Amino acid sequence: MGTVIVETKYGRLRGGTNEGVFYWKGIPYAKAPVGERRFLPLEPPDAWDGVREATSFGPVVMQPSDSMFSQLLGRMNEPMSEDGLYLNIWSPAADGKKRPVLFWIHGGAFLFGSGSFPWHDGTAFAKHGDVVVVTINYRMSVFGFLYLGDAFGETYAQAGNLGILDQVAALRWVKENIEAFGGDPDNITIFGESAGAASVGVLLSLPEASGLFRRAILQSGSGSLLLRSPETAMALTERILERAGIRPGDRDRLLSIPAAELLQAAMSLGPGITYGPVVDGHVLRRHPIEALHDGAASDIPILIGVTKDEYNLFSLTDPSLTRLEEKELLDRMNREVGPIPEEAVRYYAETADRSAPAWQTWLRIMTYLVFVDGMLRTADAQAAQGANVYMYRFDYETPAFGGQLKACHTLELPFVFHNLHQPGVENFVGNRPEREAIASEMHGAWLSFARTGNPNGAHLPEKWPVYTKEHKPVFVFSAASHVEDDPFGREREAWQGRL
Repeated sequence: MGTVIVETKYGRLRGGTNEGVFYWKGIPYAKAPVGERRFLPLEPPDAWDGVREATSFGPVVMQPSDSMFSQLLGRMNEPMSEDGLYLNIWSPAADGKKRPVLFWIHGGAFLFGSGSFPWHDGTAFAKHGDVVVVTINYRMSVFGFLYLGDAFGETYAQAGNLGILDQVAALRWVKENIEAFGGDPDNITIFGESAGAASVGVLLSLPEASGLFRRAILQSGSGSLLLRSPETAMALTERILERAGIRPGDRDRLLSIPAAELLQAAMSLGPGITYGPVVDGHVLRRHPIEALHDGAASDIPILIGVTKDEYNLFSLTDPSLTRLEEKELLDRMNREVGPIPEEAVRYYAETADRSAPAWQTWLRIMTYLVFVDGMLRTADAQAAQGANVYMYRFDYETPAFGGQLKACHTLELPFVFHNLHQPGVENFVGNRPEREAIASEMHGAWLSFARTGNPNGAHLPEKWPVYTKEHKPVFVFSAASHVEDDPFGREREAWQGRL
């Protein structure tokens, strides 16, 4: 029999129930990274006496407001604090049974997002699949990825990757405590989307995360997404410190500047500023995909994929993409991402949808460079090590926004979590009748993979084969889901002259 009160290593927690699923929210997995602990790796949380209430989410970590996505995705007006390192758990019961654990890392470009976002609610997973779901907050933007080693010395050598180390700390907490919630500490699957998938890609390569999870799912991201060199990261740090009035080495100002003021200084640099893991020689010794090639995660099966039209989402945040003439758009891409091979231009021209606007044809270049290339390289690296790899593409096209988004970035999230009923979902994915069937297929595949490392089962209309060096099948989720043989093959060849 399940109970809402559980005993953790740090004290007792009282949760609640919803739709027959138990939940515990706002659980601290570390001491608050404030004051002297700002910009340092985490320390374990303090123990508490009595029973701590765990029926409400904790505050989200410091992050910029984003009105467009708030309206689009139904983001809540959540309290925000530098003290935001909390996790949330959903379980069928805290009854001593060892269930598979799904550990979710949210996306948001390492700038915004939270484990309490309604689309990430774990109720459906726990209810349908007899699994335990964990969602987390982690430090982002300047608080999680401000590279400080060159300006503030060895004490802060890990500051450029604190968001990743937070995830490791949360995984350790889960490893130590999840059995009390009905979970199996030896059967944890990490999964994430966008920056969350980039995080998964880094964790696969990180010795500190070894042994903390058994399987991994990467949705629209890889270890190369938003990855930065020390030089690029330091150049941004210098601009932020100058804007915030912090001189290199001025530790007092670094630790005392109000969090909101530091965040505003960073955001005042304008759009186009990116945060993410740094190959710093301390936390990240080398490129994550190179580490995979050398067997860093050779025993970890992965499920990895993209949406068909990833980059179309960003036509909402940058409408100029839809207004530029073909030559102007190609010239802009050449400036932003470097030379585009003639073979690639020819490939996209030859395979263009003649009924679609030209900008959608050329944004496929960005979809490939930002999302598909890293997916393929990650899959190839793991397959070469003999690990089981399952690749997918999400093809459902949303009718929202006049159809301009098609199968865009983040669109698969409510399907994976089977949360089509959550606030803001219909505004984004529309209400086409095939939604429910696709959600059941994806939800079932993710559950099966978490249980066994294999996504197959009665929930799929045909068998999903393993991706190998010789055979590159991709499962396509659509109104008529099916398997395609190497659908990225021609596109990959078109980029061989550059990548």
